[in-house]
Amino acid sequence: MDDQPPIVAQSAAVTDRVDELLPAPRLAAFGLQHVLVMYANAIAVPLIVGGALKLPKDQIALLVNADLFACGIATLIQTIGIGPFGIRLPVIMGVTAVAIQPLLAIAAIPGVGLEGIYGAVIVAGLFGLAIVPFIGRLMPFFPPVVTGTILTMIGIALTRVAVGWAGGGAATPEFGATGHILVAGLVLSVILLLARFARGFVANVAVLIGILFGYAVTAAMGWTNLDGLGAEPWLRLVLPFAFGLPTFHLVPSLILCLVMTIVFIEATGMFLALSVMTGRAVGTRDIARGLRADALGTLIGGVFNTFPYLSYSQNVGLVGLTGVHSRWVCAAAGGIMLLLGLVPKVAFVAASIPQPVLGGAALVMFGMVAATGIRILGQIDFARPGSRDALIIAVSLGIGLIPIVQPQFFKLVPEAWNPIVKDPILLTALAALALNALFNGAGKRAIADQAGTDRLGSGIGSQPSDIAASSRSSRS
Repeated sequence: MDDQPPIVAQSAAVTDRVDELLPAPRLAAFGLQHVLVMYANAIAVPLIVGGALKLPKDQIALLVNADLFACGIATLIQTIGIGPFGIRLPVIMGVTAVAIQPLLAIAAIPGVGLEGIYGAVIVAGLFGLAIVPFIGRLMPFFPPVVTGTILTMIGIALTRVAVGWAGGGAATPEFGATGHILVAGLVLSVILLLARFARGFVANVAVLIGILFGYAVTAAMGWTNLDGLGAEPWLRLVLPFAFGLPTFHLVPSLILCLVMTIVFIEATGMFLALSVMTGRAVGTRDIARGLRADALGTLIGGVFNTFPYLSYSQNVGLVGLTGVHSRWVCAAAGGIMLLLGLVPKVAFVAASIPQPVLGGAALVMFGMVAATGIRILGQIDFARPGSRDALIIAVSLGIGLIPIVQPQFFKLVPEAWNPIVKDPILLTALAALALNALFNGAGKRAIADQAGTDRLGSGIGSQPSDIAASSRSSRS
């Protein structure tokens, strides 16, 4: 696949920050912060799927450890890079929440079970590896009006998750209790105060400090439940095919191939956002290496008893919030996740962080993803003669909001379509791509712009001066 001009013009000073190897104590602290940010989402999928399959507690615990172990491997591949795998940006890999509903549907199919799920996960990973070479041809269809709109919706959709955590868990009877809201507000306040008044290292780990402070407060209130910690072993090896050899079924495989396509759409948006945040020049080869790592992570997930993987958007928000761009920080987080996967006692303690604590921190970080999308949209020339970009944004966001504001809107749609019509991010992406093709000539304008610029398509459009200003803003 031929490379394309970079999406973001490269600035040597900013790019060096991506490859900067920080001192070990800072690497550990920043890495732990990334792990705590993604932890709740990472273990949610094995907990939900294990519960749906009515697995005993020890097998669900094994699913969680396998998930964290595979998260660590996939993150190391993505950040450090191995040959054609890995975008080499500050990326955290985790099990995608997009897969939850499809996995539950597969689990309900008689005769499939975990072995059939893992077979479908392996097929999805192989499918992803097979379609990566065609990604370069698709990139001109992702100008700022599309990427900015998708990223904005990602932030909005994630905020729904953050609010659920802040209220104590949307499915719990105590959701929205005063104590939950106060704890989430306390964590949020600590983060904002540190971001405003702290400097240097303390400001950069504001989210970690906020989470630890909230954990200490809730522990003093008796909210932290460590029952069962003594029964957990100190070391548990994660072995391939621990639940048996995979089996392969057509329908589950097709469902997860669709999930893999969704993952690629979302991951491309994440990579473009990181391109803007870090100033690292990104072309189609870079995107392909990142997506190839997503697919390889999914394949590894099928082997090591876990599920499809994605570059996590909440951690992209953390990069934007802290201004720490070193990919080695995320590599350190990958090492920590490997440790958590091998040491069940440590994973058990981390899993006991109350959801309102995570919710207070997530409100900041998930909002940063939406803010990045808005910043990209701000580079569009809406006054250009004949421009319909505002209409594209309005309708795409409106369609994407349907399953958020009225979940029953598509209740008469066949269940097989649920992975599409109930996913606000995918709905927004499909609408933005279709409307951009209708009003802007299916990427022709982006291809034309390519001839006169050093950016892919119309690109995200950051110039070196813009990047430097953004970098200074992140550090202040």
